[in-house]
Amino acid sequence: MGFLALRGTGPGQAKAGSGRHDHEVMPMGSPLSVALALRPALREMFLPPPLADRLAAQYHLVLPPAGADPTDPDCYARLLSDAEVVVTGWGCPPLDARMLAAAPRLRLLAHTGASVRALVTEASFARGVRVTQAGAAMAYAVGEQALALTLALLHQLHRFDHALRTGAGWAEAKAAPPRRELRGARVGVVGASRTGRAYIGLVRALGAQVSCADPYLSDVDAQSLGVTRTDLETLLRGCQVVSLHAPVLPETVHLLGARELAALPDGAMLVNTARAALVDGHALLAELRSGRIVAALDVFDQEPLPREHPLRGLPNVLLTPHEAAGTLQSRRRAGEIVLAELDRFAAGAPLEHEVTPALLARMG
Repeated sequence: MGFLALRGTGPGQAKAGSGRHDHEVMPMGSPLSVALALRPALREMFLPPPLADRLAAQYHLVLPPAGADPTDPDCYARLLSDAEVVVTGWGCPPLDARMLAAAPRLRLLAHTGASVRALVTEASFARGVRVTQAGAAMAYAVGEQALALTLALLHQLHRFDHALRTGAGWAEAKAAPPRRELRGARVGVVGASRTGRAYIGLVRALGAQVSCADPYLSDVDAQSLGVTRTDLETLLRGCQVVSLHAPVLPETVHLLGARELAALPDGAMLVNTARAALVDGHALLAELRSGRIVAALDVFDQEPLPREHPLRGLPNVLLTPHEAAGTLQSRRRAGEIVLAELDRFAAGAPLEHEVTPALLARMG
């Protein structure tokens, strides 16, 4: 079965530029050819009917055949054969030499997620394929879940739930460590990223005293965020709650190792909705098994988390399956960002969420 092509009317295609580096004017009546490398479930998630209808009306869409997996390398290569733009989701292959040879017209990769590190290559940048992503759509959702996890840990909800579900008696279930309020709590944020800033706004609104460790955070930005700028060691030693929002870079892999985790005060609470690689998993498991600290984790070194993993049995750990960004509103915002970027690209306007090689080096 061949690929399904849907041709839109392509409004605005005669404007001064197509978003290409040579700013070539596209002829009237020739809408951009956009390949959707999204499985059906992801298409429905990111592009519900109003957005999908608008996309189909404006662009020449190329969809994979029914039942085909667009993330399969062979299918992906065929999908890109005549595309100027590809809209990607999780699991798509990288734009390596083979893919670039199969995609002679490709000029833009628009990712519905945040990290594009696994999708683009030096060769794709060298070929002039531009990149944009929808990570901004997820910031509030992740910040809000980090807040929810923070509140759950402070109020010991994870322990109460674990005790009752595992058959503990009523009195035994009630015997949790002392509970605390967020108001007045010392909260440390590692990484003033978009999600970090969303979390900062939320916890400050509930009265937390916030410190932030981020080498790129200026004093002016810290003041505007209402946080105290500090170094990582001071933050770890002085905060009751530590929430991670940093990217994974060579210098941030295992940013929290055994020494850093040992610096946390007894009873400290660690929230990780960012990336598992920020923390040494073996050191974290040892600290959690000791019962000295508690944690809420949305990300793991192994995903899916194995059924037999020891984290699953610890009463001082709250677990969620890497779904912090998965709200309906977040997914729709991502689709809206992608559509807006396609419109800018078609009109020759600057992209608002473009990822350059220099920016990619600082992104997780």
